[in-house]
Amino acid sequence: MKVRTVVLFALVTLAIALSFSAIVPAAPNAKGIPAVASQPTASSPAPAADPLPPHPEIREALAPLRRARAHLEGAAHDFGGHRADALRATDEAIRQLEICLKFE
Repeated sequence: MKVRTVVLFALVTLAIALSFSAIVPAAPNAKGIPAVASQPTASSPAPAADPLPPHPEIREALAPLRRARAHLEGAAHDFGGHRADALRATDEAIRQLEICLKFE
């Protein structure tokens, strides 16, 4: 029961963190001067932009979940009878995050 509660708490925390980062406005620059994007001129080539992959927080959350799953799966003990439930919850969390990434 404790592992299920911890996993649930971790998922709720992740959801809150993701929603908080989506609603908080970006901080102004240090000098209070608005940033202006420079427009490329005809004589200068446009800089090559490497677009960031969408949803970096979700992508970053997957790796620790997969490592935790591998640890649970290979552990010598069953965590007081909670290993199977924890593995199922972790698998479900990974599955849900992977589904989220399909909606980029």
